[in-house]
Amino acid sequence: MRAVRLEAVGSMTMRNVERPSAGPGELVVRVLAAGICGSDRHMFKGEYPTAIPVTLGHEFCGLVEEVGDGVSAFNGGELVTVDPNIACGACAACRRGRPNLCENLNAIGVTRDGGFAEYAAVPSSQAFVLPPDLDPVHGAFCEPLACCIHAIDKARIRPGDAIAILGGGVIGLLMVQLARQAGAGEVILITRQLSRREAALRLGATHAFDPAASDTVASVRERTHGGADVVIECAGVPETLQTGVRMVRRGGAFVLFGVTPAGLEVPVLPFDLLVNEVEMRPAYLNPFTHSRAAAMVASGVLELDSLVTKTIGLEDVAEVVGSAPLSGEIKVIVRP
Repeated sequence: MRAVRLEAVGSMTMRNVERPSAGPGELVVRVLAAGICGSDRHMFKGEYPTAIPVTLGHEFCGLVEEVGDGVSAFNGGELVTVDPNIACGACAACRRGRPNLCENLNAIGVTRDGGFAEYAAVPSSQAFVLPPDLDPVHGAFCEPLACCIHAIDKARIRPGDAIAILGGGVIGLLMVQLARQAGAGEVILITRQLSRREAALRLGATHAFDPAASDTVASVRERTHGGADVVIECAGVPETLQTGVRMVRRGGAFVLFGVTPAGLEVPVLPFDLLVNEVEMRPAYLNPFTHSRAAAMVASGVLELDSLVTKTIGLEDVAEVVGSAPLSGEIKVIVRP
């Protein structure tokens, strides 16, 4: 089969490799759609820890083609979404109910072969059934949506709250929709690209600001009469972390979601955090939220089609992952 392999930092290649078989407790999934994530670009550049060599792709959906010994929940032929994050269940974090902080975390498409391939072998416990008539492209959104749901859980949005979201990529635009569904009264998206600001307004944002055109801290504080109740940082760059903290009202919360390169230091002002009692709430991965994401995607309550800006084959994955996102790009979907 064909698979796109990360063979060294800065080097991805499509290879013909042996098709996986389903071991005990596993499924083989024929990949129908996989999303390219910003984390894939971080892994390509060596900015996020991963195994090498490995087949990337942790956002994918497909059909169960083979069922391994000991698996009773699947018969074959089911359309499934795959939670890539495999916790050990035995370490201190897992015993505390924090599987996203597992000391032995193993992740499909990160530390074991993933979905940028024609087939992928996955533990059956990581697969969640979707309606058979669901568009597989929608199914590929389950993983990023599950991570967003965790961030929204951490945000603890109350009806009428003012929410500021920094970053207008697919994550930011999913957050806009989730924040409105959580009851936010105002949702402000901050991003440089006009097309993304326009998309945010179509998807439920009440305001969209260009950080290059104005003082967004002042704009948010003026619009919200003192600051946002919750700021969700989705860009993963130092500037948005620093400005985002300054947008939070006294007693509000800052949710850190965007992935910054490992080792990068960002200066903040601890005194301001202290006297304003700004809560810092990092949201990492998708603990216990993948099934909720699958149910939400199946229900059709989210607008997903407009978030797909390009569909490619496996032969184009290396070029896309190895390049900066194009202007206007939101989500690139791979169709093996």
